[in-house]
Amino acid sequence: MNILQITSSLRGAESESTRVAASIVAKLVAANPGALVSTRDLARDPHPVLDEAALGALFTPADSRTPEQAARVALDDALIAQVQAADVVVIGAPMYNFGIPVQLKSWFDAIARAGVTFRYTETGPEGLLKNKKVFVATARGGIYPVEADPQVPFVRMLLNFLGMTDHTFVYSAAQAMGPEASANGRAEADATVAALA
Repeated sequence: MNILQITSSLRGAESESTRVAASIVAKLVAANPGALVSTRDLARDPHPVLDEAALGALFTPADSRTPEQAARVALDDALIAQVQAADVVVIGAPMYNFGIPVQLKSWFDAIARAGVTFRYTETGPEGLLKNKKVFVATARGGIYPVEADPQVPFVRMLLNFLGMTDHTFVYSAAQAMGPEASANGRAEADATVAALA
């Protein structure tokens, strides 16, 4: 089993989403001896944002790219190859201003490539990153009921679009609501991880 852990929190060792994601990875490894774990820390090693130069490189035929364009596309290629090789993807996704960190959005931008990780068909888009299990560990300062959660539907849509339709979200809520509420949020996340099959 190949496990890819994506970290996107800016809080380093104090990150709750990273802590929960790491506990998911630890459980997977314990249940699958010999599993290989690859990590990508998008906060410590941020991927370049999608800008005009990157877009130009991506839309230039490979044999016509300048060395700079080829190098920029190669950065995205590396992320795509990493997720293609993974059987399980574990994403740490803290909630920043009701969304995901820009570093994680840049990762999604990099791995979403027409003809490679998705394609357009006569019946609509088809995700090509299939047969992968995804766990998303999300930490947030408040408590958001499912019907009013602004972050998870966006992440779920991105995953589904790319073909990663088997996903489980683990919530560590109330992290900015005081020590007791924060502890309860962590305990609930830990109980969810413990119950994962």
